[in-house]
Amino acid sequence: MLPLKDAEIGAFTFFASALPHDVCGSNGLPLTPNSIKILGRFQILKAVTHPRLCQYIDITRGKHERLVVVAEHYENSLEELLKEGNPVSCAKILHIAYEALEGLEYMNKHGLVHRALSPQNILMDREGHIKLAKFGLYHMTAHGADVDFPIGYPSYLAPEVIAQGIRKPTDHSQSEKCLPSGPKSDVWSLGIILFELCVGRKVLQNIDLSERLKFIITLGCVDDIVTVLAEEHGCHDTIKELPENIIALLRKCLSFQPSQRPTAAALLHDSVLSTVSPLHKPYQRPASLFSSSLRCADLTLPEDISELCKGLPSKFFFFKSLASVHVCVCVGGNLEIEILMKKIISCRGGTLCIVNFLLEDGESFGQGRDRSFLLDHTTVTLSLCQLRNRLKDVAGETFYPLLEDDQSSLPQSSSSNELSAAAALPLIIRERDTEYQLHRIILFDRLLKAYPYKKNQVWKEARVDVPPPVRGLTWAALLGVEGDIQARYDAIDKDTPIPTDRQIEVDIPRCHQYDELLSSPEGHTKFRRVLKAWVVSHPNLVYWQGLDSLCAPFLYLNFNNEALAYACMSAFIPKYLYNFFLKDNSHVIQEYLTVFSQMIAFHDPELSNHLNEIGFIPDLYAIPWFLTMFTHVFPLHKIFHLWDTLLLGNSSFPFCIGVAILQQLRDRLLANGFNECILLFSDLPEVDIERCVRESINLFCWTPKSATYRQHGQPPKPAPENGGVSRTASYYSADYQDMPKTDLSREAVKLIELKTEVTPRISAEDLIDLCELTGPCLYKTPTKKTKSSKPKLLVVDIRNSEDFNRGHISGSINIPYSLAFGADGDLVQCAATTTLQSFKGRVIVIVGLVMKNAASFAAHLVKLGYPRVCILDGGINKMKPTGLLTVPSPQI
Repeated sequence: MLPLKDAEIGAFTFFASALPHDVCGSNGLPLTPNSIKILGRFQILKAVTHPRLCQYIDITRGKHERLVVVAEHYENSLEELLKEGNPVSCAKILHIAYEALEGLEYMNKHGLVHRALSPQNILMDREGHIKLAKFGLYHMTAHGADVDFPIGYPSYLAPEVIAQGIRKPTDHSQSEKCLPSGPKSDVWSLGIILFELCVGRKVLQNIDLSERLKFIITLGCVDDIVTVLAEEHGCHDTIKELPENIIALLRKCLSFQPSQRPTAAALLHDSVLSTVSPLHKPYQRPASLFSSSLRCADLTLPEDISELCKGLPSKFFFFKSLASVHVCVCVGGNLEIEILMKKIISCRGGTLCIVNFLLEDGESFGQGRDRSFLLDHTTVTLSLCQLRNRLKDVAGETFYPLLEDDQSSLPQSSSSNELSAAAALPLIIRERDTEYQLHRIILFDRLLKAYPYKKNQVWKEARVDVPPPVRGLTWAALLGVEGDIQARYDAIDKDTPIPTDRQIEVDIPRCHQYDELLSSPEGHTKFRRVLKAWVVSHPNLVYWQGLDSLCAPFLYLNFNNEALAYACMSAFIPKYLYNFFLKDNSHVIQEYLTVFSQMIAFHDPELSNHLNEIGFIPDLYAIPWFLTMFTHVFPLHKIFHLWDTLLLGNSSFPFCIGVAILQQLRDRLLANGFNECILLFSDLPEVDIERCVRESINLFCWTPKSATYRQHGQPPKPAPENGGVSRTASYYSADYQDMPKTDLSREAVKLIELKTEVTPRISAEDLIDLCELTGPCLYKTPTKKTKSSKPKLLVVDIRNSEDFNRGHISGSINIPYSLAFGADGDLVQCAATTTLQSFKGRVIVIVGLVMKNAASFAAHLVKLGYPRVCILDGGINKMKPTGLLTVPSPQI
């Protein structure tokens, strides 16, 4: 993305043509509105960046098929030069020609044709450099097929374009619209513009349109078009005085036959521009974040950093990208309202009008066509004054955050008190705070440019929040995406038909189609390619319904980078959905649901008891949750906030999200029976995502790592070579499976045995850690217990008293299994059970000699409403080799 410098942000608007309401496509579904088609095609234009092109920034869709396009803009254009009425100097004409051809050549490399080239669409910055504007209008409108106005100006259209005419499709269900213009048509348009600059006035403007077009067509019989144009408009003497290289340039541009007309690339290297080409350095696009090219930046700072920081809020507009500035402008603003205030948008869009028609006697009746539905060439400059005023008091150091400072994170940062206070506000408010978003965007921009070296700090800052403009790259960093992703993606065969194609074609039109971007034909095409690339590159896995929903967030955030969407999806699935897409995944799903059921019992025994009593098991509602990681349940805007936190945790975090959702619906679930619960989940009520995230984090903090261990989870990753930095950002985001296995680790349990246990098992390692720390936590650093702090763990030894006295865990209490519960199922009152009751709400670990007895004891406690109950895997035998068992001293 190019820097803003002296550019402004402009917006122009137009209407897409409306489609009939009673026509369906070949798949039987309603036709996609033309405005959505245009919106989808527009996205690739944001990735076409060149110093000679006005950068496209954004597009919004309004009522009645209205589209508003936001792009880089300058007030000066070649139109102003022509209004002066004087011929332009030869040196300047060569300069304009060369830079315009640079822009056209870059467009042609990306398969784009301008078609609307005119003096008013060739802008100039303050240094006099050329900027081609509205170069994407022809592409985004499908060569003019999706709008009711022609693309291009008759005076500047090439003869072959005029001869082709304007054809509109009569069958709206057909995707093939009309024959597109070739790139050489722009060379003709440029030739006419250069001719006008040479003579100092416009040509072919003061005659009737039909006569003008006839004249252009008749030029095909002329050998020297330049001379004929000069004689036709009385400027033969002016043209005759031009240098030979300019005359030659005009003649090459105005070659009537396209086959004889050079391309923009050929003209750039032609001898006619040999005097200009050495003055221009070829444009080299910076290396992307994920590529095989080396990335580097000029990080030299002046000795006096305070001098650099002076006036930085105003310099922000000079150095930052157009997209970054536009994000700050849009925070709290409404683009359509601003254009409406400029009186460019008419409020008459929804009014019923009588069409103008002629009666037999020639009398006109009805209302003329509203010209507001045609293309309005006016570009509205969006004011940056309000943003400048808001940022004028921002400290200069904000623009150069110190990445090596451990206090750079906002909650403990060296930033202003206002920003620290903003970090505590709800996320939806933070995302609408201009100063806060400015700070976060700058910080993440610098961290991501230093990726992967600063991966740990990206992870640290993402714990606070993730700015929406950099969410796609931040997720890629959190998932550990590295290397030349484009080359790997290009190497995958995405064209050869495979059996899965049919299912993909059926699923895509039903996946998040409320979203305008994903519902566009471009979105469907990209969906198809990314999904097919994943299926082809993972031959041991198969396509399951739900994979399209998993793909949707990554595709939305990386719409112009299919390779990155594919890479993120390929990194996400093994981490959170390992082996979920096997052809026979029943054993994987069943183990996952069993562990989830144990998590419900661990955190909310009352809810667990009720759901088990009515037979409402996770198999009936939770499979779509976990198979799609909640993307089938929530809309994208909620998924973004949910996954911002999910990607910080390990593969056990989805269990916590599932429990948090159930707890939000807790009252309704407890009050209903089986049928009512089925109906409730068939149309899931509104879920507060911010509350869900907050409660998920709390549940994660209370969950021992080994409690969610799964035999069919992802196997341990190989240790980094040569002592390198681990890919794991933190101990607390690491999977239990990734940790080195010891004799104290949890062992695999057969699924049939796991299903008989109500509560989870934990490893001896976790038990030892819980005895020393307050517990693992994603967002808080565990602190060692002090003498004043209450213990958060109670170990209940259910062996008989003789075995207990031979050796037990220090601090544990003894409640023999055979004596613990009375005939009514309640705990038998004694000193030990009184202690147990006082620890209700804290982690309770059941330790025994026989695992079956320990599981039964824990299940009884769950029945009595005890939360956070778990059993020690392997029982007391696992603890004997540690030397941590104690023997009570003999009483004298």
